[in-house]
Amino acid sequence: MDLMGYMLIIHEVKDYDQWKVVFDNASQIRKDAGEISYQVLRYDKDANKIVHFSKWKGHKEAREFFESPRLVQIRKDAGVKSPEFIYLDEIENGVL
Repeated sequence: MDLMGYMLIIHEVKDYDQWKVVFDNASQIRKDAGEISYQVLRYDKDANKIVHFSKWKGHKEAREFFESPRLVQIRKDAGVKSPEFIYLDEIENGVL
């Protein structure tokens, strides 16, 4: 059984506003591919450096989506530069 997976993607974009439109337009395909929830953050001193943290049904689904030719084109359309994909497993969760 594939455990729920998490993704951390760090990348630079040419233009945040352009990227955000493409990102928002891809919300349904991300959901259909297995994304459960997400957070988008950006660096405090560089608005074009983006962090996308998301929860997925599993690493298998996330890899199939992020490594697909369709997403390569979506990233190109969004002006994404050099994305770094980090697949993570949760080991602890808490609220203080």
